Amino acid sequence: MKKRGFAHTATAGDTEGEVCILRVVTVRTIVAGLLAALALLAACDSTPSKPADAKPEVKGPELLTGRAAFQKVFIAARNYAVDAKPFRIESTPTSDGDNRDGKAAIWRASFASPTQRGVKPFFWSGSNAPDAPSRGVSPGNEDVYNPSNASTQIFDVAFLKVDSDQAFATAQKHGGDKVLEKDPSTPVIYVCDWNHNTNELVWHVIYGSSRETAKLNVAVNASTGEFIRVEK
Repeated sequence: MKKRGFAHTATAGDTEGEVCILRVVTVRTIVAGLLAALALLAACDSTPSKPADAKPEVKGPELLTGRAAFQKVFIAARNYAVDAKPFRIESTPTSDGDNRDGKAAIWRASFASPTQRGVKPFFWSGSNAPDAPSRGVSPGNEDVYNPSNASTQIFDVAFLKVDSDQAFATAQKHGGDKVLEKDPSTPVIYVCDWNHNTNELVWHVIYGSSRETAKLNVAVNASTGEFIRVEK
C-alpha cells in the first residue's frame, strides 16, 4: 500500500511538473513570436522614406582668359575646316561677370576657311545669364568669306603670345585704373584682331559696353605685351 501510494504521489508530481514545463515553454514561444512580430514591424517602420527631391545646386559662372577660351574652341573650328584660321577673338559682357582681370564668362572666336570660302564663329560659355549660350563650346552661323575684307584678316595662332589678363594689366597702367576708380560698374571688353596696317596682332581693352561708347580703349601688342596707344 505504501509503495502504491508512493508511486501514485510521484506520478502526480511528475505530471504537475510536466504541465508547468509545458506552460513555460508555451509562454516563451508566445513571447518569442510577439518579439519577432515586433521586430518585423520595427524593421518595416525603420525603412528610410523616400527623400524629397533636392533642388539642383546652382553652379556659379566660370571665367576664362581669352587664350584659354580660344584653345577650347580651336578644336571645334578645325573640325569645321582643317585650314580654319582666326580673325577675331572677343569677349561679351554678362550680368554674372564683370570681365575684370582679363577674364570673361563668354568668348567668341571667329574663323575663316579659304577652301570653304566661309567664316564661322564659335562660342565658349561659362555663364548662367538667361540670354547666354549654353555652357561649353557651341558653333554660330556660317557666312561668306571675303579675303579682301579688312575686318576678316586672318592671323597665325603663333602671334597670340600675350593673354587678355596681361593686356588688362597694361591697360590699367594707361588710364584704365582711373576709369574703374571713378565708375567701378564700367564693363570691360576684350577684342583681339590683326592690324593689317602695322602687321601686328592687337588686344583692344575697351572700358565700356561697346567701342563706340567706350570711355577708354587701350591697344596692347598681343605678341609682346607692349603698350601701343590709347585709341580713345
